[in-house]
Amino acid sequence: MQRRRRQVHVVAAKQKGRPLVEPETFTFLADLAKNNKKAWMDAHREERDDAMRNFTGIAMTLHDYADRFDPFVAEAGIKPKQSYTKFFQEPRDRVGRDLFRSGIDVFANAGHPAENVGYYLHVEPGNCHAGAGLFQPSKPALARLRTRLVDNPQGLTEILADPDFKATFPDGVVTRKALGAVPEGFSSSDPAAPYLKMVGLGCRKDFSDELLLDDDVMDQLIEVFRPASQLVRYFD
Repeated sequence: MQRRRRQVHVVAAKQKGRPLVEPETFTFLADLAKNNKKAWMDAHREERDDAMRNFTGIAMTLHDYADRFDPFVAEAGIKPKQSYTKFFQEPRDRVGRDLFRSGIDVFANAGHPAENVGYYLHVEPGNCHAGAGLFQPSKPALARLRTRLVDNPQGLTEILADPDFKATFPDGVVTRKALGAVPEGFSSSDPAAPYLKMVGLGCRKDFSDELLLDDDVMDQLIEVFRPASQLVRYFD
């Protein structure tokens, strides 16, 4: 019986009439934000597992539609264990004092989400957004990002000036964590200096919670991912 229940949840996001993000997932994340403790999480394992199945289903849906925005992702196929960020925050990556994330990134990526820039949908009550990026890179991946930025600053400038990219991502390239100064070994006068301070980066387009409850939202996500593909290709 448990196996049957798991299958229903995994494919739920792909069924016509089902929302991409289930209402119960939003409820669980909102409750987790208010009760960010191990004891509470342990007492709500069933709701956590339901949310995880929803995230896997979302990732499957993104990959199923990937041929409409990135053939490399479509060819790569899905890696379920790498399809979304985990709830537990490792001390190195922890933002704030919370033990668990109450906002989850679901990935559509041709590589590894900690090593390669790819597409994502961030699910967090009141703070949902989508785009492309690598916001929690490994140390080698961060070094590669910085090398690319220094070697080809003009390439990024051209992407930021692209009309479709500008219209979709008016804030340009953003980060979730920034250094106070350019890291050691780089020059503050480098054209890429503002981006070298970023510990991970990407672009984002905000989505309302209500929109992600619409079963037709994939068309809008695809329209976001298409211009974002320029950023993915730049860092390939």
